[in-house]
Amino acid sequence: MKPLSGNVTDSIGRHTVGGASSQRLLDKVFLGLSRRDYLSQFLANPVNWALSLILAIGIPLLCQRYLFGLQAISHGSQDYPWGVLLGFGLFGMVPLSASGFLLSTTVEIFQRDDFRPIERLALLNGLLGYFFAVVFLLVDLGMPWRLTYPMVVSFGPAAVLFLVAWHVATYLSVQIAEMVPAVSEWADWPGLKRFVKKLTLGLTIAGIILSTLHQGALGALFCYAPAKIHPLWIAPEFQWLHFFVSSIFAGLCMVIVVSWLVRKTMAWRCDHRFLDTLDEITLGLAKGAAMAMITYLVIKIVAIAHDQEWLLLISGWGLYYLLELGLGTLVPLIIFAYGVRHRRVTMVRWGALLAVAGIVWNRLNTVLICYNYRLHQEIPYWKELWVVLTVLSFYFIVYRFFLYRIPVLFEWRD
Repeated sequence: MKPLSGNVTDSIGRHTVGGASSQRLLDKVFLGLSRRDYLSQFLANPVNWALSLILAIGIPLLCQRYLFGLQAISHGSQDYPWGVLLGFGLFGMVPLSASGFLLSTTVEIFQRDDFRPIERLALLNGLLGYFFAVVFLLVDLGMPWRLTYPMVVSFGPAAVLFLVAWHVATYLSVQIAEMVPAVSEWADWPGLKRFVKKLTLGLTIAGIILSTLHQGALGALFCYAPAKIHPLWIAPEFQWLHFFVSSIFAGLCMVIVVSWLVRKTMAWRCDHRFLDTLDEITLGLAKGAAMAMITYLVIKIVAIAHDQEWLLLISGWGLYYLLELGLGTLVPLIIFAYGVRHRRVTMVRWGALLAVAGIVWNRLNTVLICYNYRLHQEIPYWKELWVVLTVLSFYFIVYRFFLYRIPVLFEWRD
């Protein structure tokens, strides 16, 4: 686009270059609609009304949490220190957000340009997933203004949680930098895009290292209290590997699910490059996810054999463990194998959705259900569940805001 110069008049009668630039930015934010038309479309969308209802109840609950403490919205105790906020929000969202480093590695390192149309969607999924995992963590811990204290003031390099915090914070910065080119195109900052593009290879390598470290470190975190978790869900020698390998197919499956939903709900924002290649990309992602699933299942079997836990498999908890492993990993693996072989893309997408649910199920089992399994089973308070739904609503709103505006599903044209 040519820069504005001289004494020009914009659509609302301003006579300055700055005014024209501001109006142009507002036009991008409101998608070229007038304020009245934008509000009219906003009110006509039933999804927005559902989100408004969730937030109307959830925001006061968030205020209650920060005013009166976590006990006001949660059943958290010394026996069950981790509830749904961390079980789902942190341990569930982090593996589902591994798509960023996986696709950037595929495209930038291995030069698989056939996956380039979905690379930015994977990066955005990773960025927002990690960001809102931190939001869930801050809701659970409280006092977000002291976030830097355990990371900067009181060093604890021997603590796994210290390493996780630094890995996540650093990787979040890397992901923000990787999304800068898309934002630069939208904001018309070509100089910034060129600068970040020169750092792409370094950012990608940093993302591989940091993501590998913190995915494994989240698993190692459970080795602090191995006796409290059921033996089938904790294997100290392999726990970090379980979390890392499962994050690989979790991230790939999440991209399959998100791209499927995007195609169904906002095809108007997708260009032909994205739509025409999505089926082939989906099958390619399913192949990679299937290989990761096979690796995950083998490691699970090796861990059981290493700890001599075969007899536990015929107990009640053992049958529950086999149910989780079967529905969450083995069944999606079979669906992927059949779907890719016979090019059943819709079947593959349903398999990916089942795998995503299986990963969340596994993390909730490890954090909550099978934690202190000898005691009573903790039932989450409805307020905690609603707070989780509230943060997820903010996640959805921000996700949709970026997909509507910045060039993620389409190539930018001036």
